[in-house]
Amino acid sequence: MGMHQYLQSLSNLETIHRAPGYFKYEEHSVAAHSFKVTQVAQMLGDIEENAGQKINWRALYEKALNHDYTERFIGDIKTPVKYATPALRQMLADVDANLTASFIKSEIPAEFQAAYRRRLSEGKDATLEGRILAVADKVDLLYESFGEIQKGNPEPVFTQIYRESLHTIVEFSDMASVQYFLTQILPDLLAEDFTNQEKLRQITQKITAKN
Repeated sequence: MGMHQYLQSLSNLETIHRAPGYFKYEEHSVAAHSFKVTQVAQMLGDIEENAGQKINWRALYEKALNHDYTERFIGDIKTPVKYATPALRQMLADVDANLTASFIKSEIPAEFQAAYRRRLSEGKDATLEGRILAVADKVDLLYESFGEIQKGNPEPVFTQIYRESLHTIVEFSDMASVQYFLTQILPDLLAEDFTNQEKLRQITQKITAKN
């Protein structure tokens, strides 16, 4: 038993497309998403650290980089479907956990198994690093949906994804990094030139009004 299967599986993440089943002008792979989320998490971590928080950078990087690795087992499920009911969300999480545990047991050498159980477990927990991951994941999803809206994609699902992503980000408004995103970054996004600019501004203002 060696690390061959793990290394080979990394290429599989390049072939799994996000938001399957919808017309898109630009495809995004799970591998690309994982890289972008890690970059976003790094930026959010910097903001939190500048605000006086102590960041466990190893934990943050491990959580961000590996957070969607297990999608190699079941692929990327449409966001509206994935969160349709708490019961379905839990069932998918259970399948993920079982397949991940089996993979680690059968393919990862014993001396590394504890590390990969940690890395491939659910990273969005109550720790500051887990909260940063939850925000970073939605920031990238928001930008993916915005990219389609900006290009004039007629699929209404991307407006829905934008709305749901922003709702989740706003739930973490107590974090300095989220306040920075809402006040310093989001206005620049909305200032971009695109056809549905006013509609998206109205959606954004409605969601962030109580923040």
